[in-house]
Amino acid sequence: MKNWKILKTETDYRNALTRLDEVIDAAMGTNEGDELELLALLIKDYEEKHYPVKLPDPIDMIKLRMEEMGLKNKDLVDVIGSESHVSSVLSGKRQITLEMARKLSQRLNIRASIFINDNLPFEQYEIPSFRIKKTEAA
Repeated sequence: MKNWKILKTETDYRNALTRLDEVIDAAMGTNEGDELELLALLIKDYEEKHYPVKLPDPIDMIKLRMEEMGLKNKDLVDVIGSESHVSSVLSGKRQITLEMARKLSQRLNIRASIFINDNLPFEQYEIPSFRIKKTEAA
């Protein structure tokens, strides 16, 4: 087992990935299992610093969730307003108000904070208990 340190260079990163592949099936509680856990942490840290994930904007999240749930623009009229308001919001011509954010959060099961905070990590976008539910059009 190598004495691993914080990954500072691309070479360090590649070496860690190579070793991770070698010990990926190690049993937990063994020296290789401990090394596997350490490598995972070091690699995650390096990737977060050097390969940040660009998060989708809130409008893209709304559209994605609408697609997942089989919703059409008219299905958000009670949340956003008229169909023209829905279209304006989804095209970026109209801003999402705090009240819309609250209602969209409830309807689409997305954290309301994404409409306010652009710096959330990706896993924070969904409410943990999210399950896709198709709604019937009225």
